[in-house]
Amino acid sequence: MPKFCANLTMLFTERPFLERFEAAAKAGFDAVEYMFPYSENIDGIADALQEFRLTQVLFNLPAGNWSGGDRGIAVDPSRRDEFRRGTAEAVELARRFRCMRLNCLVGKRVESIPLDEQWRTLVENLRYAAQRLGRAGITLMVEPVNTYDIPGFFLSTSTQALRLIEEVGAPNLRLQYDVYHMQRMEGNLAHTLGRLIGQIGHVQIADAPDRHEPGTGEINFAYLLRRLDALDYEGYVGLEYKPSAATEASFSWIEAMGFKRGG
Repeated sequence: MPKFCANLTMLFTERPFLERFEAAAKAGFDAVEYMFPYSENIDGIADALQEFRLTQVLFNLPAGNWSGGDRGIAVDPSRRDEFRRGTAEAVELARRFRCMRLNCLVGKRVESIPLDEQWRTLVENLRYAAQRLGRAGITLMVEPVNTYDIPGFFLSTSTQALRLIEEVGAPNLRLQYDVYHMQRMEGNLAHTLGRLIGQIGHVQIADAPDRHEPGTGEINFAYLLRRLDALDYEGYVGLEYKPSAATEASFSWIEAMGFKRGG
């Protein structure tokens, strides 16, 4: 049975951020994820996790100036120091939240820098981050993202991600497999999940092409999620979708497909 976690960046947006933890718990979830905690009330997050007995599954390393267009900084040689400072900050927060996974959004191509130099920078940065996280017992995730939603994103296929993981060579570096992004970029989801299951540390889902809840698009999630079970995937499945209507109403697919919300 899949273990679902509610993505509080995408879900319950009808409420202020800190109120989403209670909303997730009341909706039947016992685990949450979100993109970034850094500009939020850190004490409030820690208190909400404890009060509502929620597991913090995942959040992202700092990704630069998001509102200014950054989608990660790990490929930029001029921002190595910023990347390292962000890694240290993320580890401290992960310890406080008892979060065992941190995801790295690698960023968009820097057009003025050769691609091979950006690749080397990325490998070096992930080696550093994996070592830093490893000392804290945390797994580092890396996520390919589709280039329709984020044109120019540097890492956009599972093949690229697997090559990166192999070159970094860190035992605690795993693939974050986002079904929505990979359907947009390459399809062949069930086969790819089977081929890469040993490298996958976290799964996120949304239907394609509109990134709404399962059942609103072209992906057969009833089959795909049972395929994950058959592959003995033991991690969480993050609900990182934009509800097509009110958030609570968007969860009806879970029971309709024979699953349950909490672990």
